Amino acid sequence: MATRSPAGRTGAASQQTASWRDVQPAGVVLLSGPEDYLASKAAESIRQQVRTAQPDAELVRFDAGSYEAGHLTMQASPSLFGDWKVIEVAGLAQMSDAFLVDALSYLADPSPDVVLVLRHSGGNRGKKLLDAIKAARATVVDCQPLKKDGDKAEFVTTEFRLARRRIDPDAVRALVAAVGSQLPELAAACQQLMADMTGDVTVETVEKYYGGRVEATGFKVADAALAGRTAQALSMLRHALATGADPVPIVAALAMKVRAVAKVHGVRGSSMQLAKDLGMAPWQVDQARREAQRFSADALARCVRALAEADAQVKGESRDPVYAVERAVTVIALGDG
Repeated sequence: MATRSPAGRTGAASQQTASWRDVQPAGVVLLSGPEDYLASKAAESIRQQVRTAQPDAELVRFDAGSYEAGHLTMQASPSLFGDWKVIEVAGLAQMSDAFLVDALSYLADPSPDVVLVLRHSGGNRGKKLLDAIKAARATVVDCQPLKKDGDKAEFVTTEFRLARRRIDPDAVRALVAAVGSQLPELAAACQQLMADMTGDVTVETVEKYYGGRVEATGFKVADAALAGRTAQALSMLRHALATGADPVPIVAALAMKVRAVAKVHGVRGSSMQLAKDLGMAPWQVDQARREAQRFSADALARCVRALAEADAQVKGESRDPVYAVERAVTVIALGDG
């Protein structure tokens, strides 16, 4: 059954997979996956779009885990005044049996003036309902965590582009390195930089705000080493360790940079194509290619071995892991020298 949307459009007559950024109101929208930040932003977007078209639209929220029979049917019943309603249901991964029964019944005859937004964070609970939602050709938003640095970098770049602001590629990488472990924190950092700064956001700006993070320190060392600035890399490394930095994330930063170089070393193709094939951002491919010019295949192999040894020693195989980290930095900085 097709439904008209709050903006007067026809609702999804066929299943569509929408991104969290461009999802539109529909009769039934499933937010599927464990990344709560993306799901919350998608739900917020749907809510705002409905209220823009229908300012008097009512918002109803409840949890499928504590659901009582009949509540969905009651809330979705047509209003005497014909007002729109947005019903947001959380906790489908822990849904009660009563909700499963009522939701399956609702899917067979959805209300034309309701936008039903369902949140399922993952797992097997409710599989019968999930299958029915997809069979009903509903809109599905995939809310998966952004695990790759390239995906996080694209997220940052898009946040700035949509705000009509510019951030330098090096600043993107520095921001991901500094605060990229959690998506909400990364998003908040983007908003803070845009709110506090005017003009372009540079790597110096990011370092001013987040340069104290251990991850950022590790990437500074890695950048100097890959560029062949041996003295500078060792100086920054010793300063970081002397001020209490953990060597483990520093080695991880070095390894990440060397892996990127190894991926592009000797590989032909456009930056866009390689970025797609290798799971990297185009600017990462370009930078890795520039850095790869200093290394032969044998030199890269030496770097990988030195990093493997450093990784083992900083994780407990040596009483003095500092020497292994310094040696790895030196091997990388020397390249083919």
